[in-house]
Amino acid sequence: MVINEKVYNEIKNSLTIDEINEANNLYNNGKVKLDKINYTNNDNFVIYAEVRDNQKLFKPYLSVANGEIVDLNCDCEKYKSTFGTCLHIAATAIALNNNKLYQNLFSDDKNNANNVNEKDKYRLFRQMLNSFYNDEQRALNEKMYNGVLYEIKPTLFFDSDLKNIRVEFEIISGNNKYKIKNIVSFYDNILARNVVKYGKKIEFMHCIEAFDEPSKGILKFLMKYAEMIKYFNERNSKYFRTTVADSFIEVSENGMDDLFNSLNGKYVSSIIDNSTIDVKFVDSEPDLKFKVEDESDDEFRISTDEDIYDYTIIPGIKYVYFLRDDKIYRCSREYSDTVLKLLNVFRINFTKEILFPKSEFADFYSLIFPRVKNNLDFDVNREEIERYKPKELKVKVYFDYDKKGYVLADIKFSYDDFEFNPFEKIDDNISRNMVEESIILDMFSDSGFVFDVANKRLMLVDDKKIFEFLKNDIEKYINKIEVFATDEFKRKQLIVPKITSIGVKIENNLLKVDLTQFNFDKSEIKEIIKDYMMKKSFHRLKNGDFIDLSNNNLDVLQELVNGTDIDYEELKSDSISLPVFRGMYLDKIFKKNEIRIKQDDNFKTLVDDVKDKRINEKFELPKNLNASLREYQKLGFDWVKTLDAYGLGGILADDMGLGKTLQMLSVILDYFENISDEDNKLPVLVVCPSSLSLNWLEESKKFTPTLKSIVISGDQESRNAIINNINDYNLVITSYDLLKRDLDLYKEKDYLFRYIIADEAQYIKNNLTKNAKAIKEIRAVSRFALTGTPIENSLSELWSIFDFIMPGYLFSYNKFKNSYEVPIIKDGDTQSMNKLKMMIEPFILRRVKEKVLSELPDKTITVLNNEMNDEQKKIYLSFVESARKEISAEIEEKGINNSQIKILALLMRLRQICCHPGLFLQNYKGESSKLNQCIEIIVDAIKGGHKILLFSGYSSMFEYIEDELNKHGIRFMKLVGQTKVDTRMDLVNKFNEDDDIKVFLISLKAGGTGLNLISADMVIHYDPWWNLSAENQATDRTYRIGQKRNVQVYKLITKNSIEEKIYNLQEKKAKLANDMLSTNEVFLNKLSKDEIMNLFE
Repeated sequence: MVINEKVYNEIKNSLTIDEINEANNLYNNGKVKLDKINYTNNDNFVIYAEVRDNQKLFKPYLSVANGEIVDLNCDCEKYKSTFGTCLHIAATAIALNNNKLYQNLFSDDKNNANNVNEKDKYRLFRQMLNSFYNDEQRALNEKMYNGVLYEIKPTLFFDSDLKNIRVEFEIISGNNKYKIKNIVSFYDNILARNVVKYGKKIEFMHCIEAFDEPSKGILKFLMKYAEMIKYFNERNSKYFRTTVADSFIEVSENGMDDLFNSLNGKYVSSIIDNSTIDVKFVDSEPDLKFKVEDESDDEFRISTDEDIYDYTIIPGIKYVYFLRDDKIYRCSREYSDTVLKLLNVFRINFTKEILFPKSEFADFYSLIFPRVKNNLDFDVNREEIERYKPKELKVKVYFDYDKKGYVLADIKFSYDDFEFNPFEKIDDNISRNMVEESIILDMFSDSGFVFDVANKRLMLVDDKKIFEFLKNDIEKYINKIEVFATDEFKRKQLIVPKITSIGVKIENNLLKVDLTQFNFDKSEIKEIIKDYMMKKSFHRLKNGDFIDLSNNNLDVLQELVNGTDIDYEELKSDSISLPVFRGMYLDKIFKKNEIRIKQDDNFKTLVDDVKDKRINEKFELPKNLNASLREYQKLGFDWVKTLDAYGLGGILADDMGLGKTLQMLSVILDYFENISDEDNKLPVLVVCPSSLSLNWLEESKKFTPTLKSIVISGDQESRNAIINNINDYNLVITSYDLLKRDLDLYKEKDYLFRYIIADEAQYIKNNLTKNAKAIKEIRAVSRFALTGTPIENSLSELWSIFDFIMPGYLFSYNKFKNSYEVPIIKDGDTQSMNKLKMMIEPFILRRVKEKVLSELPDKTITVLNNEMNDEQKKIYLSFVESARKEISAEIEEKGINNSQIKILALLMRLRQICCHPGLFLQNYKGESSKLNQCIEIIVDAIKGGHKILLFSGYSSMFEYIEDELNKHGIRFMKLVGQTKVDTRMDLVNKFNEDDDIKVFLISLKAGGTGLNLISADMVIHYDPWWNLSAENQATDRTYRIGQKRNVQVYKLITKNSIEEKIYNLQEKKAKLANDMLSTNEVFLNKLSKDEIMNLFE
């Protein structure tokens, strides 16, 4: 083949049979011109062509490389709408594939390298061949058909009752004809363009173009149903012995429509009752006639002269077919349901005339006449018609409610002056319009009304139907008929709930919310909101009124209840009181729901100050502050002071290194400078990690030297001495660990602090720990938390911090978990996440370095991959295999939640192998590729004049790194968990001041926070930690205020290992944390079984 067979079939298989036939037709009729061909072999070529189709010129294009379609195009509508293969591209492929001249030129034995190189040499010759191609092809086609076009003649066979039809086919050429004995084989030959011989005198290539124009319609019908027969037989022969006969086509209802379309206007030989007649297919309805005339003074007669026996009705899908004499008429469904139906009445009653009383002429006139009037003649006096023709129908309905709340409908029909109940028997001889009466009664039925037999009326008993009737249908009744209603019916209302306004003011340090501007009775508010939350369309009040719940008007009440933790019963009162910290939430939900707020000045000021985090110029910095605050730090100072002024707490969540300590020290100093009453002066308590206690003291001495500050430390006796005299100090600093130990003494003394500040508040993220419980028991006027990572592992951590700064603001933990944590973490509920964000945003101030420190140098993060050496890899893969089996069995037996310890232990081993197999294999004497990479980076960096911070999650890894540093004569320092608190600052100061100390080895957990190490300008994360925020915090030991040099961060990741998967999971799981102002934490307990097992790949 000129075209690769796979490509050729791919093009053909993407088209319908009709499209393939049309593509062949275009080719065989010389409508395809191959304009340009770049051809190497049947796997590599480009064709440009012109195809004329229905007087329009299209320019298809096809490119094939390495046996695959790489590009195709056409300017026809089908290609533009589907960007798939079209019949013009198919016609182009057919033309090239059947081109005998190109077949000879590019036969397989010629497609060698030499011929490829000679292509340019013979380019003009091939262009000349191409120009003669179309003429040659047309001549070839004529030769194949022998200059003769063939005819397909159908014959119809009707069964005895004329209900079923089968079609057989003959091929005719002149005086020769041949019955098609196998329709499916004929179909296959057409598609394959096979040359087939029938008998001795008929032989030709089978294709659509081989048949004359009149045969095209029936050929299309034959091909369609032959394909169906083939499909059915191929499919069912596997399971059943019986198959569909393939020597004829049995015409179904659907097939009747297709058959008529193919034979419309033609005479077709038909076998009926063993007689052969030519039946014409007529695309019109038969002109059947009926007559109405006087029979007597009291009777009319309807009759017909049509032959009521000698006809057959053949059903189709879209049409009905009427066979009479030698014609088959195509009739619309409407014609069949009226005119043919009337004819059939005469037929089944074996009569040509029907009598009916003139008194019932109205029924005839309203029911039958409008449908058959075009086929009906009246031989009746016009005055008599007017006399019996039905009068105009007038309708009245009286709506009422009964004691059960059902809607009652008493209906009255009237003609002229005669009025009656349509459900009662009447004796009066009146002309009624039964069609119109039925339409009216159907209208009630459609609305759900049912018949009340006892009272001869209609009633609506279902609440949902009543609601729909009142909301959507009542107008329809008013527009169509005369409607009356009782006072009881008028009193019942369909209420669209509206809350026109809500008043909010601050009174006695509480928010007082006015709830009087509602347009509905609030006595059933709990039930109303319950139905609203269940997405019901209405609530029916006890008094029978309906509340329309199909709108969003009650969103604000639902959010008010859910977001403020009040009880539904409280909404029944005219006003409710809430803590001031609910003010920003109320403002947001009222404005979101477009509720007008009637607010006093105090509430407006609160919202403006807190919500916008705006700089309030009434707060001046303390005079004795020994520092110049940056603009964002001044804003932080003002923000804390604003919240404090309203008795609120907050989370200062600035990025590491932006000076959270300085901002809080400014607030503390401002308090002591502005309080004049010494007796009411209260101390301030700062609780922080033990490693930061001395840092707070140093910062206080530096920036707020006038404060009397002290760190609680030492043995129990020493600490007790300080705590017993705590009021002698302004600023008291203790650690989380010591606060737990000393809590009883604090409680015994019943101290009240002006501020209690939780620094590195992630230490109280777990509400069940003693850290969290202890600090929450200390009494204070205001509470603030400092942390760059309000969320590390889960949203429960955010709740725990808020439970410290403003207890109750995020409700009880159970409610928080069910309303926010589970929907957000487990279900990805963005609505719940946005609602939580709306609640917490006013009380979290977060700035990042990139936004507020324009002078901060660049930070570049580079991931450096390393590959395990052969020995490492062998150990790793062996452990992975055993770990997978072990953890799979563990999860299967205990479930994921109960397998966390086992999973973490096995993952730790994999991570250790990546760092250095010697971390858990005592006898390992080999090398570590990562360690070699790390030392190489350090050596090169030191040559370039850099100082380096090296962090690892495994302090034991430092032994191996230390050995290598010593070998290279590199001076270093080390800070791990065992390093004493009071020596840490000495280590920090020495590293910053001594240029000869080039490397600081720091345990990620021990030194990842609270240290200022800006003398370094390079950070190496030796191994990735699950908590990305821990890595970021560690980096910020040097990338912070005061850093003048660009900072380079290297992350060392072992390829094809657990480390690479941890890194990828960090990226994948970061979105939620970012959305909620958190760190980028991989939650192991939130991973699926598949994700966990993937870690062990």
